[in-house]
Amino acid sequence: MRSKSLLIIPLCLLVPLAYAAIQWTMQPRQSELVFIATQAGAQFEGKFEKFTADIRFDPKDLTGSRFDVTIDMASVNTRDGERDQILKGEDLFAVKQYPTARYVADKFIDKGKGQYSAPGRLTLRDVTKEVPIEFTFTEDPSGAWLKGTATLKRLDFGVGQGDWKDTQTVANEVKVRFALLLNKG
Repeated sequence: MRSKSLLIIPLCLLVPLAYAAIQWTMQPRQSELVFIATQAGAQFEGKFEKFTADIRFDPKDLTGSRFDVTIDMASVNTRDGERDQILKGEDLFAVKQYPTARYVADKFIDKGKGQYSAPGRLTLRDVTKEVPIEFTFTEDPSGAWLKGTATLKRLDFGVGQGDWKDTQTVANEVKVRFALLLNKG
């Protein structure tokens, strides 16, 4: 009886331990979430001053990885106060009714050489749609950078009611760029 139990212990040691994706803490001052839109034929750039990012990511454990980003929509800053107020209004972001947007990704594709994609889901104005992101993940002893891009259609989320539905004035396509400085833990 004793010899069987001694065999069980070494067999348990042979079973590989599952990787656990690393929990990262975003450094908000060094991180940015930017969008590029076109109004009256001219591009403009805006950013969200306040957002949180719960990032669990490990290139060796993509199945255990997850991004969960919450954006404070009222923190929009395009460096044009009038435009910012219009964006916050009922016809666009409707921040009083929908104060936050959320992006969640839990499936990741390794494209090689530190490049990845994720078919995540964006919820904006209470509409959830798939918005794929392309990103790089570079790690060094001091932390990691998560940098990437996405493209979405604003009207898919109801961003553009009334006169703002006209894509001749404001283009439907919006590009998003992000750069998150992360530390372990």
